[in-house]
Amino acid sequence: MNLEEGLKILDVVVFSKINRHLKDVEIIVLKGSWQGLNYDEIASNEGYAAKYLRQDVGFKLWKLLSEALGEEVNKTNFRAAIERSHSLSSGKSQFIDRNILPTEVQQLESWHQDSSSTVKNELLPEYPEGSVPLTSAFYIQRMPIEERCYETILHPGSLIRIKAPHQMGKTSLLDRIIAHSNHQGYSTVRLNLLQAETTVFSNLDKFLRWFCAYVSYKLKLSTLLQESWDEYRGSIINCTTYFEDNILIKINSNLVLALDEVDRVFQYPEISQGFFAMLRSWHEEAKTIEIWENLRLVVVHSTENYGSLDINQSPFNVGLVVELTEFTKEQIEDLAQRHKLDYNQTQVQQLMSLLGGHPYLIRLALYRLALGDITLEKLLQNASTNAGIYEEHLRRFLHTFKVNPNLTEAFIKVVTGTEPVDIETMSAYQLYSMGLVKRLGDKLTPSCQLYQQYFREHLKNSN
Repeated sequence: MNLEEGLKILDVVVFSKINRHLKDVEIIVLKGSWQGLNYDEIASNEGYAAKYLRQDVGFKLWKLLSEALGEEVNKTNFRAAIERSHSLSSGKSQFIDRNILPTEVQQLESWHQDSSSTVKNELLPEYPEGSVPLTSAFYIQRMPIEERCYETILHPGSLIRIKAPHQMGKTSLLDRIIAHSNHQGYSTVRLNLLQAETTVFSNLDKFLRWFCAYVSYKLKLSTLLQESWDEYRGSIINCTTYFEDNILIKINSNLVLALDEVDRVFQYPEISQGFFAMLRSWHEEAKTIEIWENLRLVVVHSTENYGSLDINQSPFNVGLVVELTEFTKEQIEDLAQRHKLDYNQTQVQQLMSLLGGHPYLIRLALYRLALGDITLEKLLQNASTNAGIYEEHLRRFLHTFKVNPNLTEAFIKVVTGTEPVDIETMSAYQLYSMGLVKRLGDKLTPSCQLYQQYFREHLKNSN
């Protein structure tokens, strides 16, 4: 069995287990592990942080494969585990969920032969985890947002800023902007700041060196930091000069630089001041210097808590601002139909009364309802309890509150109040970025009944 055959089997196994295909980063880990590389070597080759691959991607991947294959699977034995499973080509599909019909298994196989298929995910409901795949039938367009982004990214020196709380669809929109840019023949680099190791943030100079090296690697350019970095010029000038001489001029095309999860940089004031001022200056340079017209920036963040950052020397008050909001009633009805749920307006309203239009909460509900393993009545009845489908989602928030008593105290005021409340600014920013509250002017209210019901009970007991 070769690598391609092994990946094909594992992709079908994963799809049959959780109704999604292997992610790109999971394939990277599998390929590297197949070749006998350790996490440090895989990270170095692919431009990821070793800690991220080992403790996040790898940990979750081996756990998933263990559950799917019915035996303990790890980095060293996964090839043998695949061999022990009967391949699909031999007609033995014991590791496939018995609820999947033979014709559907054949269709799963055919998808590997036709990667351009746009109906891959219409077969079964799609588990709402991470960004929505480009080929997904369950992505809800929020027109005219997508159209504006596609138009703006074509403008020389453009800047798009996407902001919204967690799990509102920011990364899914970013994926589509990048895909649109690729279709235009642009070079693209996507950088998720959560992937950077903590040591990268020790000082501005080290961070900017890492930044230049990462972008160069992704564009398959030689990294020439030693030759280009002059300690007497300062880090920001060095980084700017490097981008101009060793990236923009050399690729000789438009470059879309997409920065996801930039909130992480706000935690390091020394770095955020310099880094964001530099990005702002690059955007301004495009107005007078031709080579900088080729750079288009997309910045994605969840909070407006910029710390001590001077917003007038940052990219956070220029460019196209895209603020993602909750799904509308019409969008939820559309999504329900895509899940083959023939719901009337009353049933849709029942969902919205509990969940608002929160994209993740709505999608998880429709996913479980479409599978048929829970009724709408049961879902609504148990949603805010530990027996409900949101138990894991809600418990993650509880952990955050457990280690942050000030935030807990602030949110208790929100969920126990009979009307919108005014709380301390830093806590308000954090609660908003977590998606737990809505703004009504300067005051806050719970973003949905689910959060109000659950946390009113659990935070009161823990306080």
